[in-house]
Amino acid sequence: MSRLGIPAAGLALLVTLTGCGGTGTGVRTADDGRPVTVGAYDGSATVSAAPGTTQARPGQASSNSAGPARLPGLGPRTLAEIPGNARQVVLVTGRGKNSSTSRVVLYRRTGTGWEPGATWPAHNALKGWTDDHHVGDLRSPIGVFALTDAGGLLPDPGTKLPYDQGRGFTINGTGFEGEPLAGSFDYVVAINYNHKPGTTPLDWTRPLGADKGGGIWLHVDHGGPTHACVSVAKQHMKELLRTLDPAQHPVIVMGDAASLER
Repeated sequence: MSRLGIPAAGLALLVTLTGCGGTGTGVRTADDGRPVTVGAYDGSATVSAAPGTTQARPGQASSNSAGPARLPGLGPRTLAEIPGNARQVVLVTGRGKNSSTSRVVLYRRTGTGWEPGATWPAHNALKGWTDDHHVGDLRSPIGVFALTDAGGLLPDPGTKLPYDQGRGFTINGTGFEGEPLAGSFDYVVAINYNHKPGTTPLDWTRPLGADKGGGIWLHVDHGGPTHACVSVAKQHMKELLRTLDPAQHPVIVMGDAASLER
């Protein structure tokens, strides 16, 4: 049963996930307003750790560094968008404006500055990034967004965020590069771009209107570009979920490197 009071299986047939997934066979999640076609998932698919992952854990600085006083790579405009009470920042830095690859670092604010955790490889939208996201543009929105709600096909791994577990997070089909999408929504965190805070990631409310897209999540990486979401390896999603704390007012700062420097 979802937090909306609708059986998860029924919700899976109704919900449109307009930011996540891929193009391919048997699934429609293309940020185009079409409903998701769901299918069975037997739990056999796994996502391997992407190369280049460091050994540090989120929220833990390396022993030889006190961490930067300011978040690196962010210009005054971007910094001004981060709420003053935010003590956790998921920083997603895209390789380029039109690139679908990026890196993710979780920072924790302390009395001496921002302590970085691991650097994780990630995917974003097929065509890169945009300041003006719309349905179907295949770009991830640039900006600073709160992280308030989580969920997934699998049981809660131990997060402090509200967690909606159920079959509504089932996905089948293939992505842009022919990779299977099964398991991509095992764990998700809603990115509060055009999302109503305090609702399941599956909620279809769009405060900015349907044309501005939505259903944009942090989710398990399937090995290729997304429609607008940000994806990291499965074990990293579990670490994020266990680390993010509503009391720390976590936000995600996301965009290509040049845009974040503004």
